[in-house]
Amino acid sequence: MAMRLFARLIVVAAIILVSWLIYGTLSKYSMGEIATSIRQIPPGHLLTAVGFVFLSYFCLTFFDALAVRYVGRQLAYTQVAIASFTSLAIGHNVGGAALSSGAIRYRFYSRWGLNAEEVAKIILFCGVTVGLGLITLAGLCCLIMPAGAARIIGLSQTGVLIFGATCIAVSSGYVILAYFLKGSVRVFRWRFEMPSVPIAVCQLIVGTANFLCVSACLHQLLLAFGNPSFFDTATAYVSANAAALVSHVPGGLGVIEATVVFLLGSSASIGALIAFRAIYFFLPLPLGLISLSIAEFVVHRDDGRNLARKAKT
Repeated sequence: MAMRLFARLIVVAAIILVSWLIYGTLSKYSMGEIATSIRQIPPGHLLTAVGFVFLSYFCLTFFDALAVRYVGRQLAYTQVAIASFTSLAIGHNVGGAALSSGAIRYRFYSRWGLNAEEVAKIILFCGVTVGLGLITLAGLCCLIMPAGAARIIGLSQTGVLIFGATCIAVSSGYVILAYFLKGSVRVFRWRFEMPSVPIAVCQLIVGTANFLCVSACLHQLLLAFGNPSFFDTATAYVSANAAALVSHVPGGLGVIEATVVFLLGSSASIGALIAFRAIYFFLPLPLGLISLSIAEFVVHRDDGRNLARKAKT
């Protein structure tokens, strides 16, 4: 009961905080500036960017699908997809994924029969998948386009190659560890096991695919104002995302934009970055809030019916 009450309070707080963040972000720009920035982007680039947003959130549903499989549960993909999209559409804007999107995940998964330990494992699993995706894409960018990565990061090409190889070694090491490590690690009263090798490989694939889609979305918008290469954009976005995670700023508000502008210089446009935040962060948000509201309404309705039945008996 206490956990349910806490989760409900987190949900209400998340909705309030998201509303405040939207107001705080948009108040920095006039509606004319935002509209002008988006109008400068050709419809083809804008629609392609929205398409990559859809693909990104589609990839993210497999984070949860793999996590549910990892904890040994079976749920319909539609259930997992709703829980994933709702929690991340809100969590991306609120920040602090373990708390914000984690609380929303708990609301969904607990009513489908998962206990607190299993939900905690799902949250940890998804966090690891995010990290693997960032590390793998960073390594690929450094190894495929070392000159561009060196210019953006500020290292020598040799340093970039070493860094890229280290990133790939870390992500590969995770799969190797999944093969050899068969035991479990105990944290307080919970036990965590490494996933099977197929699941670990799928984590690498969907984690990297997600960040490729997000980078492609940003790249399409930047092309309306300059001519940065895709791998330059991907390198800048991975760096910006890492900075946002370290800063703990909700939704990377301002951190992502500032980092991308700093790393790409004249190749980055604030107009493209405003459009990117609007498309990737704000566009899914109302849908996530609607999904959460409907889910909460259904739960309260069912609880009311159950209480009524008990009263009759």
